[in-house]
Amino acid sequence: MSGRRTKPVALTIAGSDCSGGAGLQADLKVLSALGVHGASVVTCLTAQTPESFTGLEPAASRFVEDQLGSVLGSLKVKSVKTGMLYSKPIIEVVAKQLTRLKRCPLVVDPVMISSTGAPLMKPSAMKALVKSLLPLAKLVTPNLDEASVLAKLPVRDPEDMREAARQIYAKFGCAVLLKGGHLKVSEAIDLFYDGKEELLLSAPRAKRVSPPGTGCTYSSAITAYLAKGESLASAVVSAKQYITKSFENVYNAGKYTFLG
Repeated sequence: MSGRRTKPVALTIAGSDCSGGAGLQADLKVLSALGVHGASVVTCLTAQTPESFTGLEPAASRFVEDQLGSVLGSLKVKSVKTGMLYSKPIIEVVAKQLTRLKRCPLVVDPVMISSTGAPLMKPSAMKALVKSLLPLAKLVTPNLDEASVLAKLPVRDPEDMREAARQIYAKFGCAVLLKGGHLKVSEAIDLFYDGKEELLLSAPRAKRVSPPGTGCTYSSAITAYLAKGESLASAVVSAKQYITKSFENVYNAGKYTFLG
């Protein structure tokens, strides 16, 4: 039919959050809000709420590979993000399948621990992440704790963030968005570094609000803007504006607060 609009396609590879605040559910909400068609590959099922984590069931790596084959074989994917990958076999099949994509930016959100403190990555998976997936990434988006693991140094203040971002870039060759939302400072500060350009992104800190899925929302917004053709630095800046607006538009569902 003539005149039918076409949307760019972005793929999220992550775990499912049954309460809808994080994971694939948050990713797809963001992609849709930003005018992008979201395809998804489920790596894990979780039983959780914003205040508790009661169970996790990983998908078989062969089934993850089947999902990837279906998406990549039928849709023209413009950008990809990964979230919770959990295990070495899952990471390895994801990396293997993503090598099929040419000039398609990959955003890696190195999800290691849930907001409630539950481990979301097996210890054996870290080596696979470093060896197989990060070399494919255009951007990695660690929080303070994840950056400490990747850079192998403590990250406690903006100067530590700057050093960690440089260490991560030097090790893995991909740009870094180090999220400083847990810093004990008045502003919500993030640091972007791509080997040449450094951007310090700040916004007023949301008070008395701590919804789930902030990292998922942020990385998904970057992925959406990349799918729409923005440069990496521009996509990061646009995503910072999006996540800031999301905090301004939080809403209640039941007894929990979620990003708008």
